[in-house]
Amino acid sequence: MSGNYTTIDNQNVSGSVPAVSDTPGQVSVKFNDTTLQTFPPSGAQGKISGAAGPPRDADDTFSKPVSGSSEPQQSGGWFKIFTIAAYQPYFDVDTSDVLERIKDSLLPFGGSFNEKTASNPDLYGPFWICTTLIFVAASLSTFVTYLAHKLQHKEWNYDINLVTWSAGVFYGYVLIVPLFLYIILKYFSAPSGLVQLFCLYGYSLFIFIPAMCLSVVPMEIFRWVITGVAGIMSALFVSLNLRNHIVAAGERWFLIVAGIFLLQLALSVVLKMYLFNVSV
Repeated sequence: MSGNYTTIDNQNVSGSVPAVSDTPGQVSVKFNDTTLQTFPPSGAQGKISGAAGPPRDADDTFSKPVSGSSEPQQSGGWFKIFTIAAYQPYFDVDTSDVLERIKDSLLPFGGSFNEKTASNPDLYGPFWICTTLIFVAASLSTFVTYLAHKLQHKEWNYDINLVTWSAGVFYGYVLIVPLFLYIILKYFSAPSGLVQLFCLYGYSLFIFIPAMCLSVVPMEIFRWVITGVAGIMSALFVSLNLRNHIVAAGERWFLIVAGIFLLQLALSVVLKMYLFNVSV
């Protein structure tokens, strides 16, 4: 062509890089027809390896949650404890399962409660046992105090603190004691499941429901006997079920079991002194 333009001859040079021809002033460039007809090329190399896929060496920093970020993750992490789904498996029990576990708690010498509940510990039974205990303790203690005042023809006033005190004792005991025991067992290299400890301690309190009902009888000696029997049965149930597991803690296993037993007995004494100590 004339002027300042050059001609492009597609027969002389292959590839996409221009090359200088033998004739001065002429540049020949040849394009590969297959790469122009299909985009992206099927055999292309580099960062773009496919039509829909991301670059193979691309940085995915922003596609993942930042380490230490407060953004909740859908799988795993401590954020699961704030979701209802995290606790749903522990309330997925039948009535027959709960009744069977209650029956085992009334037969403390079996010592097989932990083995039976190892695969499916529940929080349903412990929650309702504690809730029932709060209602029974507050209502019966109020009733006993009312009768004592009426029989002596004295004025009686309802004590609302019985409800809050009972809730603090039962809920606090079932939550705090297993948590401390969990830490102690972990320290002595004999760890146990935290939910399983909650389950064990929750069912161990069921014996106090009939004991409180019998404590309505206005005989102080009878109340002490009922409280003592209930406390010993509850303490035996917990200590015997944990004994085989705590033996792995070494020579101090006896001290741990004895502490568990005495602590359960102390609970029964506290219940007797503060819930069924009628003063007119």
